[in-house]
Amino acid sequence: MAPRKNFRNQAKKEVKPAAVVNKNGVKVEASVAASGGGFSGTKIFTWFMVLALLGVWSSVAVVWFDLVDYDNVIGKLSAYDADGDGDFDVEDAKVLLGLKERPVSVLLREAKEESAVKEPDAVPPPDDDVDGSQNTDVESEIQAAVPLPPISDDFIPDDSRDEATHPYEDENNAIDMKGELVEKAQPQQTLEESKQYKNQPGSPETKETEAESVPEPEADVEPEVESVPELEAEFVPELKENAEDQPKDKLKEKAKKKKPKLLNKFEKTIKTEIDAAEKLRKKGKVEEAVRAFETLVLQYPQSPRCRYGKALAEDGLAEKMLSNDMLQKAIGTYKEASELPNATPDLIKATLKKRAERQQFLGRMRGALATLEKLVQIFPEDMALKNDLGVAHLLIGDNNSAKRVYEEVLATAPSDGFAKVHYGFILKSENKIAESIPFLRDGLESGDPGTDDGRFYFHLGDALQRMGDDSAYKWYERGHQRGHFASVWQRSLYNVDGLKAQPWWTPKDTGYMDLVKTLERNWRIIRDEAQSVMDKTTGLFVPEEENLREKGEWGQFTLWQQGKKAGESCRSVPKTCGLLERYPEATGCKRGQIKFSVMQPGTHVWPHTGPTNCRLRMHLGLVIPKTGCKIRCTNDTRAWEEGKVLIFDDSFEHEVWQDADSYRLIFIVDVWHPELTQYQRQTLSPI
Repeated sequence: MAPRKNFRNQAKKEVKPAAVVNKNGVKVEASVAASGGGFSGTKIFTWFMVLALLGVWSSVAVVWFDLVDYDNVIGKLSAYDADGDGDFDVEDAKVLLGLKERPVSVLLREAKEESAVKEPDAVPPPDDDVDGSQNTDVESEIQAAVPLPPISDDFIPDDSRDEATHPYEDENNAIDMKGELVEKAQPQQTLEESKQYKNQPGSPETKETEAESVPEPEADVEPEVESVPELEAEFVPELKENAEDQPKDKLKEKAKKKKPKLLNKFEKTIKTEIDAAEKLRKKGKVEEAVRAFETLVLQYPQSPRCRYGKALAEDGLAEKMLSNDMLQKAIGTYKEASELPNATPDLIKATLKKRAERQQFLGRMRGALATLEKLVQIFPEDMALKNDLGVAHLLIGDNNSAKRVYEEVLATAPSDGFAKVHYGFILKSENKIAESIPFLRDGLESGDPGTDDGRFYFHLGDALQRMGDDSAYKWYERGHQRGHFASVWQRSLYNVDGLKAQPWWTPKDTGYMDLVKTLERNWRIIRDEAQSVMDKTTGLFVPEEENLREKGEWGQFTLWQQGKKAGESCRSVPKTCGLLERYPEATGCKRGQIKFSVMQPGTHVWPHTGPTNCRLRMHLGLVIPKTGCKIRCTNDTRAWEEGKVLIFDDSFEHEVWQDADSYRLIFIVDVWHPELTQYQRQTLSPI
């Protein structure tokens, strides 16, 4: 009997089927023969079922064990759903390729999602302070009242448009709105420059820098312009407080103020939507912000905050487009927002202040005045608004009304520094020199916002000089240290940085040799015509009106002013004007004059400085007494000679004495500073 183990081995052996002979006479395995050499239909079905079952069980395993994050995958794909319809199609492709704008609903949704990601978890405040503690960025930036600007004795100087009242499309100032050509005292402290606009200027002083050539749009809104007295027209509107110039205790006090409450009870329920639209504006997407707020205004027409947001967005778009029309639209929207029912007091105040500011920017001074008067009626206890109202009166030349406003403020708040410096300034313009000093000095020492202004240092020092008080130079030095003056001697306020600065010049220094030679060769012709138009009785021209004389008589006869020819005057002295016509450095000097100047014996002109470093002043001697007439510029005193030209930079302090026994007659010709470019000469605003 075979051993058992062999049986086991046999059982393990593969049993071969019997070989068969196919029709070709070749032996093949029986199983292969039976199947015809391939898989049977039954076997194919069996394999299909096996694979199907494997797929089913694999799917069950994926779901059961959560092996794939479907939400994450779908979320990534949704990035291509640009039109918000839930899928990716041709319309989405058009948006992604820039052929179609994204719907406002999508923009708002994305802004909300971003806000939700960035905002930390916090416990909501009580209902009565929701908008106070969780306001959007724009609400926090309207935190405090912004003082409106102080202005000059005339309070509507041409150069006042340099900082704050230029329309976007004024041909002389389109570049200013890009921050490329703005004025400020030289040198300047470090200030935040927006562009501000932005660009709107943040300091009362201004600075001019060379701008690159850019197309200048045509003006469609002309500001109100009046002529500027040569010395006392230094004021430019100031639309922002300079936080860096404020004392630290003032900044801390300001920081403690509560945020304004701009949302009413209903608007708190739609705060997320408002924030989403506001985020677009803050990111500089002003076109999208305008559309987003327009959608909200259509959806919530009685919401003051939505309409205020729309006005802010339009304002930003006006800046981007340099469009007066768009800015005028924003001004109208500000008004609409302030008049809607259920507007909070803080929103009314913020909206109307912004409206007045933008009206001033466009040169609509009387419109701004009306807006501020309405504000004061609504908020009679707000001294800051009254201060703004006083400035608005000054801007239209109504010094008496401004004086009454500041008297009211000081009666209620006697330590208000802003009111003090402006009240002192008005007193000085009335020639109440001694009375003006304590107000100007105390106001500057207060450190209140809006007081650290070069013009107040200028006029306080000038008042002290006229009273014979040498402490004037202490204030000039302080003004210089604060960045308002180039030096103690050079105290002009409207300057171009980097120009050569020296008190006395030679003809060769200026490069205007041909003009100087023409004047000196023809001095007798010029003298004879000047004498022909003098008043034969008084020996005077039109009296000097700049309040620069301590005593005596000083008259002027003007031929060109701010680059414009005085036709009637030139007809009286045709030869003189004919000589000058071919010298654009003189006749085209928009920051100067060409005039005859006659000074009678016993006249003294106070130490003073001109308003700008952009010009040089030529004096041609016509009738000069042998002794007694002299001019000091800084600490260098000189005398005129008949037929000779003296040249000095009148942005430096200068003083004149006429102690002769007969009149002194000279011809004054202002010329552009030789280092100014042609483009600067064309674009600088007149003074």
